[in-house]
Amino acid sequence: MSSSAARGLAPWRWLGVPMLIAMAATFIFALPLRFFGLGLPEPVFALPLAFAWAVIRPSMLGPVAVLVLGIFLDFLWGSPTGFWAVCLLLPYGVVLAARSILAGQSQVMMFLWYAAATVLALGSGYLFTMLDTQTHPDPVTVGWQFLATVVLYPFANMLIERFEDADVRFR
Repeated sequence: MSSSAARGLAPWRWLGVPMLIAMAATFIFALPLRFFGLGLPEPVFALPLAFAWAVIRPSMLGPVAVLVLGIFLDFLWGSPTGFWAVCLLLPYGVVLAARSILAGQSQVMMFLWYAAATVLALGSGYLFTMLDTQTHPDPVTVGWQFLATVVLYPFANMLIERFEDADVRFR
């Protein structure tokens, strides 16, 4: 077999390594650093992974990894335990259900689906926060977080392109 053949789909390669990178990036962006009086944006680095993992293949490990990332975000950002896990599992489930529709779509359509998944995650977080605190979060801040998360689509696309065809059972 040649070295250019598709490598196997080991869970540590498509789940573990990206999850650790997302955790490290989230931690770095959560540091209280200020440049020219402005803090770093706080994108949801876990969302591109949740989107990509749902598109790549159905797996029992994907939702568990999304749950772990959500609980990590809960502890890091001080939100109630399970808040971000639910906010990430909702778009994961929707994208997983629409996986057959997403197969073979153009980059523009994949980006629109990713943006819709981001709206679902942040919108559900906005709604849950309103229900919990009886007040609404600042829409401008949520909008900036949405923009900061949407620009992470190339990372989701890179992960999808790298591992989409690695497991021939799901072609």
